Amino acid sequence: MNGPHDMGGQQNFGPVDATEKPLFSDDWERRVLSLSLAMGATKAWNIDSSRFARESLPPAQYLASSYYEIWYAGVCKLMLERGLVTEAELASGDVLTPPLDVPGPLEASDVAAVLNRGGPVDRPALQPAGFAVGDRVRTRNQHPRNHTRLPGYARGRVGVIERIHGCHVFPDSNALGEGECQTWLYCVRFDGEELWGADGTAHAVNVDCWEPYLDPA
Repeated sequence: MNGPHDMGGQQNFGPVDATEKPLFSDDWERRVLSLSLAMGATKAWNIDSSRFARESLPPAQYLASSYYEIWYAGVCKLMLERGLVTEAELASGDVLTPPLDVPGPLEASDVAAVLNRGGPVDRPALQPAGFAVGDRVRTRNQHPRNHTRLPGYARGRVGVIERIHGCHVFPDSNALGEGECQTWLYCVRFDGEELWGADGTAHAVNVDCWEPYLDPA
């Protein structure tokens, strides 16, 4: 979707601060990450749904929030949508309704093993790839209301297929609970001038693009 999270190429937000910082600036941030991991283990939603929940926060709230404030708001939104918590419970911090049965729990002793195992998203191919390395492609100039991994600055642009990653879960459908719809994923190289014009500073940018984002150029 188009939203405040998609800041690539937008001006006047200042330079990116690349200095190394602590993982957490306060103890509550650790608790937010723990909550996110614990709720993810319930399988009540998937990683693309969680990204969509954060992206779809009101722009004013998103831009005024810190990283972990955005994560907390996203988890609360998902829990409310799925009936795992009520507004009154969030406000009071107390359990006011009978809990729902969910898979889990994720024990603290198992967290490291679960994270190291990861969640592979590559899938068997259902049909041949539509493009080959070296093909020129144009990204579709689309503005979906749901989650997408195609950044705004790379829409409607011409690039070249540099690598084929294989078939992967399609995040646009997965975020909506409409199935994995596995499809081919490509690394597409865009010249900086194609993306930013003559005033751009980047020599080139590589963007991973799913096949539904692409047309032959």
